[in-house]
Amino acid sequence: MTEINTTPLVDVMLVLLVIFIITALLFHQAVPVDLPRVEASRLDDRPKVIALAIDASGKIFVEGLAVSRKALAARLAELALAAAGGQPELHLRADRGTRYERVTDVLADAHALAWREALS
Repeated sequence: MTEINTTPLVDVMLVLLVIFIITALLFHQAVPVDLPRVEASRLDDRPKVIALAIDASGKIFVEGLAVSRKALAARLAELALAAAGGQPELHLRADRGTRYERVTDVLADAHALAWREALS
């Protein structure tokens, strides 16, 4: 037998077509509901983002400016106060060569600051 029998394929396709037509008609039979119109604008709820980066040598940069570890908490607190309307997001980027200990120290400082602000 050198020919391909396409009859079963056509049968299956016709069944699928009939099922699709029946279900498509069901989607249009809904209860009409007159919903109220709203003339409000969408609120922009995105929090302020504080960009914090650590390079391979362990230097800390907040918003692109180099900051010592001792001054990090004060700088983060200053930026958090400037973010009116809630707590800002902290985006931390660390170089691949950065020691993990340095990253955890910076995260611990930011976490301690967040708890201090939450308690006050």
